[in-house]
Amino acid sequence: MSFHREWADSGEDMIPWFIKKDPSNFPAMVQDLATASVGEGLPEGWVPDSAFWLVNHENRVLGAVSIRHQLTELLMNSGGHIGYGIRPSERRKGYATKLLQLALQEAKKLHIDRALVVCDAWNTGSEKTICNNGGIPDLDCIEEDGNVIKRFWITVE
Repeated sequence: MSFHREWADSGEDMIPWFIKKDPSNFPAMVQDLATASVGEGLPEGWVPDSAFWLVNHENRVLGAVSIRHQLTELLMNSGGHIGYGIRPSERRKGYATKLLQLALQEAKKLHIDRALVVCDAWNTGSEKTICNNGGIPDLDCIEEDGNVIKRFWITVE
């Protein structure tokens, strides 16, 4: 609850998508995510994705990640395989780099050989995280409503 509340109070966009869900009935939320991971009950145009949380030794949720099992045209352009976020009070501590590293291990289990990871052009922290995990810049940037999105490919080993 504190993870969700802190992020909501920050006014920032909540990424990955599932952290926008109300966690007050956490078992139901987890069940919805489990169902989505096998492709059941998805909205039109959505693909199965797996959700994970990064939790420290005190059971404090530090971040979350969504791994999309495949790419649609929209995801190929601006969503990518992996979307992650670190709670505002825990940023700049290396957690994003670790979370993406762990997500890439999970992506390998999903038979993703090359993962597309994207970030807003202004988000230098996320760009460094992606590059720290082997991200190679794609020459194509995407512009959506005036926002430039950088794309990176990571070979999953």
